[in-house]
Amino acid sequence: MQSRRKFLKQVSLIAGGAAAQGLWPAGRAEAADDLPNIVFMMADDLGYGDVHANNPESKIPTPNFDRIARQGMRFTDAHSGSAVCTPTRYGVVTGRYSWRTRMKSGVLNGYSAPLIEPGRATVASALKGLGYHTACIGKWHLGMELPKKGDGKQPALDYAGKIEGGPRAVGFDYNYNVIASLDMPPYVYVENEGFVEAGTETYPGSAFPEFIRSGPKAPGFDFDGCLDRLADTAARYIAERGKARKEGGAPFFLYFPLTAPHKPVMPAQRFQGASDLGDYGDFIMQVDDTVGRVERALRTAGVSDNTLFIVTSDNGSFMYRLRNAPERHLDASGEDHVTQSSVQAFDQKHHKSNYIWRGTKADIWDGGHRVPFIAQWPARVQGGATCDTPICHTDFMATAVEAAGGALAAGAGEDSFSIVPLLLEKTAKKRPPVVHHSGNGTYALRDGQWKFILGMGSGGRGQPSSRPWSRPYQLYNMKVDPSETINLIHLAKHQKVVDKMMQWAEDLGILANKPKG
Repeated sequence: MQSRRKFLKQVSLIAGGAAAQGLWPAGRAEAADDLPNIVFMMADDLGYGDVHANNPESKIPTPNFDRIARQGMRFTDAHSGSAVCTPTRYGVVTGRYSWRTRMKSGVLNGYSAPLIEPGRATVASALKGLGYHTACIGKWHLGMELPKKGDGKQPALDYAGKIEGGPRAVGFDYNYNVIASLDMPPYVYVENEGFVEAGTETYPGSAFPEFIRSGPKAPGFDFDGCLDRLADTAARYIAERGKARKEGGAPFFLYFPLTAPHKPVMPAQRFQGASDLGDYGDFIMQVDDTVGRVERALRTAGVSDNTLFIVTSDNGSFMYRLRNAPERHLDASGEDHVTQSSVQAFDQKHHKSNYIWRGTKADIWDGGHRVPFIAQWPARVQGGATCDTPICHTDFMATAVEAAGGALAAGAGEDSFSIVPLLLEKTAKKRPPVVHHSGNGTYALRDGQWKFILGMGSGGRGQPSSRPWSRPYQLYNMKVDPSETINLIHLAKHQKVVDKMMQWAEDLGILANKPKG
């Protein structure tokens, strides 16, 4: 146990120089010309089963996801750092779990202060320190210091002011984004440290499937055009940086977190009616099209072969699964709800957004956080490969830095473990268990075939829900019971597994968050 403690010991970040960027100052392992470009593309609320390559029974066509899976490696046991938005994004960008911060549950809103601590090393600052040009295009949702004017409890935004604490403050050379989820005001675009257009209008709000909260909106902000606008910006960035790279310029890193298929479920007009599964199915097809646009941009720029291109999702789908309940999905005329976009569910005989995994977005069960994860790197990764080793989004920081020939400094990205050996189909070093975290702050640990949940329910939207730390706890053998149907916690023969998991929970710092008493 002592060696594990030493392995996991957290140390303070070293200020200044390469260490502050999250790097050891040692030289690269490769020449600069050989370094890969890196694109991390993350959908918002895309379920594991929404991707046809993961779910052969899916009726939603996803040809671009499927092609990348054939050309790259598909990870079948990949997990977001949380079952909801903000915490996962923190883990992707910093390489550490969000529950180590002030955020123990829930998400930020459009007006929240920055979650990333000043001086914290990020994947952007690390790659920038290795000579990369870095960009964030898409949904930020990690908080910003928005400029305000006036006094009172609700001061007005100063749309002519400078925005602090956003992507540019944590290592991104360029950013173009929406501040939070697309259903959260203010509905404006941000470029670098400024607003693109003032939010001079007020959106009144709307119900599901749009589900948009009321709040200020810029006249040019078009909800059903947002995904295309972000995709256009990402494609232009790839074209510009690809050209510069071919002319001897720096490699580039693009972090591209999408706004879809998260609510509002508003596919562009050209996709409306394209699937047989309502607006949600149509929106999945547009997300797939966006993946294809990025891949085509890489190929057109002539940089596809030496680009590590990862496509994934920030958590599971919000779509519920109905089982044997026809009265719940038929309207008065007997029409199946699949054609009614106002119903936030699918009958499982039509589509399983979260595949066979139990639960939905926000849950501690795997439906909340097991996500599609495909990595394409033609110069290095064998096409058509699969990997069933459990990984986590927090692993991206260490992976990107190793791919770029660097190494993380002590204290940077302490929950990040490089998957480069897995991509190259080599033996990876043993890592601590992957930690899962639900919307209400329930924890789980995954070590090999065993999953241990420190709570008695979903910890999210599924039933029963339950509070964190409520007993009895849950123990599942994911190898023989991947849908988490048989709780083994009471079987004496598994007590050693439970004891080991509890020790890991202490070593990782999870038990320190348990309320006293």
